[in-house]
Amino acid sequence: MKNADRQFSGSVPSNYERYMVPLIFDPYAQDLAARVVELKPHTILETAAGTGVVTSAIAKTLAQGDSLLATDLNPAMLEIAKQAISNPAVTFQQADATALPCADDSFDLVVCQFGAMFFPDKLQGFREAFRVLHKGGIFLFNVWDRIEFNEIAGIANATLGKLFPKNPPTFMARTPHGYNEIEKIEATLKQAGFENVSAETVVKRGCAPSAKEPAIGYCQGTPMRGEIEARDSSKLELATNLTEQAIIDRFGNGPIDSIIQAIVFTATKA
Repeated sequence: MKNADRQFSGSVPSNYERYMVPLIFDPYAQDLAARVVELKPHTILETAAGTGVVTSAIAKTLAQGDSLLATDLNPAMLEIAKQAISNPAVTFQQADATALPCADDSFDLVVCQFGAMFFPDKLQGFREAFRVLHKGGIFLFNVWDRIEFNEIAGIANATLGKLFPKNPPTFMARTPHGYNEIEKIEATLKQAGFENVSAETVVKRGCAPSAKEPAIGYCQGTPMRGEIEARDSSKLELATNLTEQAIIDRFGNGPIDSIIQAIVFTATKA
């Protein structure tokens, strides 16, 4: 994975929170939070927490005495989460999911929403989750399914490929939608020490008031922005406008209701 894939800097974090979270991340945050409630953990570690969409959803379910430590590699993303969530049971710490500053056997549950794709070393990231879990603890995480199963991501990817045909930006297909082979992920989890590994494909709807919001989100609220600007910084607005038009061509001028698809994994430290 390229270093640029891990960069959420400048205005990207705020655009991510404003446009991407309600479009595609909140539906799966609610899904993960509901699964957490069923598991009934008392000590929870969240890795790759981003701007806190899962953190917020889980925080609302915590019982007295429960705790949630939310971590992320990127301080700008985590700062947005810290400002939005005020719950004494929730603490925040900058941390790399592949080198966690946590003691062995510390948590009942490790949860991670759409972060595993960004781990430079997937096995090491899984080993760290295994290390910090109690015996019997659960690792719960999701990854995006292939880009062809995620309509707006596919539209944005294709549109930018046409804008830069000689050197198309590949971030969306390469990273968010580039790590979803179930058998390989299950094998890596088992190599890290996990047992009782399972995977479930979950289809949701990605909704927005108009095409403008997802166009800004994908072009200016993800590392795709860096790829656009690296090719021609003067074309950021053009890229956004072309993506908006392509979304309109597919969904019309009204509200957007698109298919999004992810895979949810659970694994146990037996």
